[in-house]
Amino acid sequence: MTTRDDAPAPLDPAPEPHTGLMGRFRNYFLTGLIVTGPIAITLYLVWWFVTWVDGVVRPFVPLAYRPETYLPYGVPGWGLIVAFFTLTLVGFLAANLIGRTLVDVGETFLGRIPAVRAIYRGLKQVFETLFSGKGSSFRKVGLVEFPSPGMWSIVLISQSPNEEVSRSLPGQEEHVSVFLPCSPNPTTGFFFYVPKSKIIEVDLTAEDAATLIMSAGVVQPGSAPDPKKAAALAGMANAARIANASTLQPEPAKAE
Repeated sequence: MTTRDDAPAPLDPAPEPHTGLMGRFRNYFLTGLIVTGPIAITLYLVWWFVTWVDGVVRPFVPLAYRPETYLPYGVPGWGLIVAFFTLTLVGFLAANLIGRTLVDVGETFLGRIPAVRAIYRGLKQVFETLFSGKGSSFRKVGLVEFPSPGMWSIVLISQSPNEEVSRSLPGQEEHVSVFLPCSPNPTTGFFFYVPKSKIIEVDLTAEDAATLIMSAGVVQPGSAPDPKKAAALAGMANAARIANASTLQPEPAKAE
């Protein structure tokens, strides 16, 4: 039997990037980082908040009511529990006639202090708008042509201006208050009034808009990866690598 001389020489498959042992470790490491990173940061922020509240509330709690007085260790979150029940009790008392009277007396006293009056009234309006559920601020998201024509920025739509501001604005068209957050820190930005016809409302929540701004467009709404799919990323990549390698494997030369 002779071997065919005209048979083409077998071609070696092109090497695939990151298919070796180090490539597998790299894929596994990135998969673990994707899965555990958000969880670790979330737990850290929650722990920081609980520790911060404990540090603020603990000096006001008598030693007789602290868990570490009777236990060899402190109980994390005890200050948060005390703060929760204290705020609930204050709200219950403020809802009664006596509580409302005391609140009115306190507001009258603060209203007589020039420097404190403006700060208190502004903060009170902000808290009432955010937590009372009666306001309509930042429940809608829109697009405004800013900073130049052809460039669009995401804004959070707030309430309409009051009568005094509306009379001062040029034109007869209705204006709307908007807040334009900056990336990557959405707590800073620009506040301005814009004609209602110049706003394009989009079907996004305020949370989705904040995520889009903080990530500078990297994380698009609705594109959040499923943790289960991320956990199987390395396995699927390895299976695809093996399948591609078997497909590109050259057949042995036939002998006659």
